[in-house]
Amino acid sequence: MTKSELILRIGELNPHLYHRDVERIVTTIFEEITDALAQRERVELRGFGAFSVKFRDARRGRNPRTGETVAVEQKVVPFFKTGKELRDRLNGRAEAEPVKTSSASGAGKEQ
Repeated sequence: MTKSELILRIGELNPHLYHRDVERIVTTIFEEITDALAQRERVELRGFGAFSVKFRDARRGRNPRTGETVAVEQKVVPFFKTGKELRDRLNGRAEAEPVKTSSASGAGKEQ
């Protein structure tokens, strides 16, 4: 699923929201997660998982094409650990909850 597909799906499940508002909400959520990780903060979404950063030390690597040894600098990489509820659902141990849709009419929805 791409970001655009996610926005469309959320819009379909919430017909009372304008498309531009759903897009703004999704974009803001991703920006907030990115900003928190850039500040080396952990972002926990209960039941879903937790985003954090891990530090990779500098090391010697190898260019696979030439076989030459190259220096790989230290870096910070994003890390995601799944939550228990997500793991259980993926492994068929939890019942999928039905998606609730709004009873509001689709009037005013923009696409």
